[in-house]
Amino acid sequence: MIYRSVRARGDELSRSLPGDELLPTARSLTHAITIRASRHDVWPWLVQMGAGRAGWYSYDRIDNGGQPSLEYIAPELQHIALGDVFPAMPGVTEGFVVLGYEADRFLILGWLAPTGTPLMTWSFVLNETEPQSARLIVRARGGDDYRPPFDLPQWTVNTLVPLGHAIMQRKQLVGIARRAEGELPAWRPSFAAAGAGRDAACNCCA
Repeated sequence: MIYRSVRARGDELSRSLPGDELLPTARSLTHAITIRASRHDVWPWLVQMGAGRAGWYSYDRIDNGGQPSLEYIAPELQHIALGDVFPAMPGVTEGFVVLGYEADRFLILGWLAPTGTPLMTWSFVLNETEPQSARLIVRARGGDDYRPPFDLPQWTVNTLVPLGHAIMQRKQLVGIARRAEGELPAWRPSFAAAGAGRDAACNCCA
C-alpha cells in the first residue's frame, strides 16, 4: 500500500474548527488526509461510525471487538441526531455522543462527564479543495478534566496518549480514504428526508 500522509498542514493546525468552542482552552491533536472523493461521498462513512455499528475503520482488534469494520455504506446507520451515541466498544452503552453536525461538512463527537459537559471532543471536518477531492481534518481535544483511558496515569496525557492516538487516528483516516475512494455506492442517503438538513443539525456553532 502506498504511504498516505495524515500530517495536518500549518494552517490546519492553527485554524479554528467546529467544536473548538466547546473546550476553548483544551489541548489539541490534529490530523488530516486528502481523499480523492467529494465531501458527499465521504460523509456516509463518517456518520455510520461506532463499535457495533460500522466500526471505527482503525485497528478492529482494539476498538471493534475483533469484528471487521464495514466495507460498505449501511442505509440503516445513516440517520443521526444530536445526543446519539457512537459506542466506544461493542456491547457497551458508553461512547462518543453526537454534539453537532452539518451533513457533508462536519461531525462533532464528544465524551461527556456525568454532569453532561464534554471531557473531550473529536471533530471530523470536510473541506472540498477541488471537484471530487476532499480534505478531512480531524481534531481531538481534551479538557482539564480529561483522564487517560485504561486507567493510565495522568502524566501519559502528554506522552503515551498522543502517540497511541496518532497510531489509531492514522489507521482510521487511511481506512476512511480507502473506502471513500473505492467504487462509489449506487445508494445515496436523503438527509433532507431524514430531518438532517444543513441548517437544523448543529447546536454548538451558532
